[in-house]
This record gives sequence, C-alpha cells and structure tokens, in this order.
Amino acid sequence: MKTASIMRQLARWHIWLGWVVAVPILLWTFTGLWMVARPIEEVRGTDLRSEPAPLVLAQTPVMPRLDGRRIEKVELVARADRPTWIIAFSGGDRRAADASTGAMLPRVDAALARRIADAALLHPGQVVRVAAFAAVDAPLDLRRERPSWQVAYADGLRVYVDALSGEVLAVRSNQWRWFDVMWGLHILDPVGREDTHHPLLIVTAAIAFPSCLIGFILLFRRRKARAKAPTPKAPTNAR
Repeated sequence: MKTASIMRQLARWHIWLGWVVAVPILLWTFTGLWMVARPIEEVRGTDLRSEPAPLVLAQTPVMPRLDGRRIEKVELVARADRPTWIIAFSGGDRRAADASTGAMLPRVDAALARRIADAALLHPGQVVRVAAFAAVDAPLDLRRERPSWQVAYADGLRVYVDALSGEVLAVRSNQWRWFDVMWGLHILDPVGREDTHHPLLIVTAAIAFPSCLIGFILLFRRRKARAKAPTPKAPTNAR
C-alpha cells in the first residue's frame, strides 16, 4: 500500500509539473527539430559565398605604418578595390592599409561596400538598399559591435561590410533569420537571442528535469506491474 501511495503522489506531481513546463517543452522540441532540419552550412550561407579572389601584386607590398600601436595580426588580402593589409590591433580594433603604399585607408563608402558585397557572393542579386550603421546601433542579425554597411538584396539576403576595414562581417539570408528566431525561442530569449544563462531558462529546465524523471519512473513501475499481473485463464466449456 505504501508503494502504491508513493506512486499516486508521484503521478500527481508529474501532472502538475507537466502543466508548468508543457509550453517550454513543446518549444524546445519544435525549435530543435526546425534547427536540425537544414544543414548548418546552408543556414550560415556558406553555399552563397564565392571563393576569395586570388591575390595579384604588381609590386612588392609595403608594410603598413602602424605608428607604434600594438597589433595582434596583419594579413594581406585581395579586397574588391585593391590589395589591402587588414590590421587587427590589440583591443579589437581593425583597420585597412594600402598594400602598395602602406598608408592607412579611409572609411569604406557606400559604393565600395556594394562592390565588396557583390564580390563576396556567387550570384549577387539586385541591391535594394545600402545603409550605414554605427557600432552601438548594429542590427540584431549582425551580432557584432562594429561600424558597418548593410547591403540588402531583393531576395532578402543581407551582406554586412566593415566600414573601417572593408571585411565581410556576415552574410545573412532569410533562412538564417528564421534559424535565429528559432534559436531565441529555444533558449527562451526571443529578444536578444544570445543569453543561455538567465533565470527563466534555468528554472524551466530545473522543473522539466524532475517531471521527465518522474514520468520515467512511473512508466517503469507500470510495466513492472503489468509483467507481474496474472494472465487470465480462458474459460473452459462445461459439458
């Protein structure tokens, strides 16, 4: 009797806990299924990007003049307008320098941002908007605090170009944005879509775990009880 009473109490807890976490569990399952349904390379837009242009130099490159600033990395790349040094300074700042003179290059303008975006794509479409964003006002789908140009195409594709270095920061398709929405729902952070350590998610997961554990215990006990139950005998015909 005592075991049966405990099982009934566990069943009550399972029901009440299930009501609390039913919606989050449905969200976790649905959004998880949506996110794994497509290869991550398609979500990231890897299949939309072109191969980097070959680096062709007419002369020996001139090292950039850094004015004593501490640097972490210097890389020579073929930017859409010219061979360019990309300089990563300590602290996260990034700049571009002309490989033929070593002089620091000015900020990227709208026309150059469009050329860089087109060059980054295998099949660039029709550009419908080129907009500038400050680092503090970076769009949600950029996910980086850098001054940037957003080059938007008619098919919904957006290419973000760093306004200082001319680097392609991100390629965002409609598929990526839907994935981002699903990720935000999955971690119960639909606004920022980045915080995986917040009270709502922690508390919900903490409630869901015992609910699933109790359900497993009840399932095991019921199967055990059925296995012990006597098999009814078939009635015999009296003659």
